[in-house]
Amino acid sequence: MAEPESLCEQLRGHFGPRLIACETAYGEVTIEVSPEALMTVMRELRDAPAYRFEQLLDIAGVDYATYGQDEWVTEQASSTGFSRGVTEPGVGRIGGTGVYGLQPITENTGRRFAAVYHLLSFEHNRRLRVRCFATDDDFPLLPSVIDLWSAANWPEREAFDLYGIVFDGHPDLRRILTDYGFVGHPFRKDFPMVGDVEPHYDEEKGRVVYAPVEIEPRVLTPRIIRRDHRYIGSPSAPREG
Repeated sequence: MAEPESLCEQLRGHFGPRLIACETAYGEVTIEVSPEALMTVMRELRDAPAYRFEQLLDIAGVDYATYGQDEWVTEQASSTGFSRGVTEPGVGRIGGTGVYGLQPITENTGRRFAAVYHLLSFEHNRRLRVRCFATDDDFPLLPSVIDLWSAANWPEREAFDLYGIVFDGHPDLRRILTDYGFVGHPFRKDFPMVGDVEPHYDEEKGRVVYAPVEIEPRVLTPRIIRRDHRYIGSPSAPREG
């Protein structure tokens, strides 16, 4: 049995029903746990001799509101690219106008916001990804793991700032990337993609000031699916069916 599958079987046997899922993909193992089980599972992953995930590499916030959807899938290339002013309705857009705007998400699925923890074991030379979904989309709340890994301090603040995920027990949960007084969480998929004002530092006033936003039109090239002799047999070649 390959190493990822072996680790997955070991984790299932050890944690049992505390694991919601355990998957392997691209040589990596991902487990999912509930917020209620997160701290006990993480503590055992850190301390148990069979695992010894001593280092927390990163915590990534994720908004799964439109997971798996893609506006730019096409099988034909364009000579000019595509304007960002698309007319199809979707999260973060006003449909039919080509104007970016807010289209709120009203369904509370309990599977929208998640924190993804990346762990490393020096002793066993293993990596592990742990995913934990907040059960309330309107107020995503997860326990802080800062008592287990002090390195969680800034990544949890970043996930709070950009996604609005609140980490219960964090000693200093403040914004870390956005400006003072910023309203909202910019990486949420229902956040307006274009604002009304933009900040800049005024040398004469000696402080940050706000001015009406100026946005230049942008043209992007979408992801192109190519089927020709250059890609036959290539690992990146699209699969049929």
